Amino acid sequence: MTSLPITEQVAAAGDEATPVKRRRRGQVEAQERGIISTADRQRTLVRFGLPTIQVLLFVGVVVAGVGPLLWLLKSGLSTSQDILQGPLSLWPSGIQWHNIPKAWTQVQIGSYLGNTAIIAIGSLVTTLFVCTTGAFVLSVLRPKWGPVITGLVLATLFLPGVISLVPLYLTILKMPVFGWNLQNTFWAVWLPQAAGAFNILVMKRYFDSIPRELIEAARIDGASNLRLFTALILPMSKPILGVVSLLTVIGSWKDYLWPLLVLPDPKLQPISVALPRVATTTELSLQMSAMFLAVLVPVVLFLIFQKQFLRGVGMSGGIKE
Repeated sequence: MTSLPITEQVAAAGDEATPVKRRRRGQVEAQERGIISTADRQRTLVRFGLPTIQVLLFVGVVVAGVGPLLWLLKSGLSTSQDILQGPLSLWPSGIQWHNIPKAWTQVQIGSYLGNTAIIAIGSLVTTLFVCTTGAFVLSVLRPKWGPVITGLVLATLFLPGVISLVPLYLTILKMPVFGWNLQNTFWAVWLPQAAGAFNILVMKRYFDSIPRELIEAARIDGASNLRLFTALILPMSKPILGVVSLLTVIGSWKDYLWPLLVLPDPKLQPISVALPRVATTTELSLQMSAMFLAVLVPVVLFLIFQKQFLRGVGMSGGIKE
């Protein structure tokens, strides 16, 4: 084994120690990052007070988020007299398990939930079709008039919804060119829901983040616009498609004013419109059970797809270079 000069040995030892020093320095810097410094964390007041504040904040968020849902469940399983006399008491007259099936049959929650599901699914399909195709044209095809259309779509976000309510309602009563009356049809809810400027812009922003090299490579391979849209853009956009889908379904589920205007027939109304209408002829306990069933569906959907939702929101905010 040949010996190296002293200078080279020191330099080699320094090179080997440098990564270790850098790792230690990075660990120290990572530990010191934050609003509260390491020295302040060693103080007794901060060491015991910070976890207490964190626990209190967590409890407050849980109570504010889950508390109303739990109270709604408790009220739905109580009698009307118990709800009025003791809103916070836990079932003085016992748990009324029969309230939920009774609300399902007597209040016809199943029929209204079916209408709501039809409206939500139809709104989802039409929204995805319009948003994906519109964003594909503006982001991938990039016609000369694309920036003008993008600016016009963006401008509609600054208009309050009340301004377009009357013109949109008149359009539903008599469709341009065809002269059709879409009132008391689900198309009256599906079509306006599809033309959402926010969803189009969010989808376009995500399509812009797809590397242009992949699109150009697909064109060189002979892919048509339809093939490019179905085989490349849509498979790479699953996160944002999940976000737009979830927002569309939840927004359609809780929409009240527009279905009330275009669906006056009680047999076609969603649950958001039907519940206030049947409130005058239904017991309070059955109303609470019906409201719990109506709220439960979007909550369960969010819990199931929360990972895709949060990941899609995070990915849609950044642009890949």
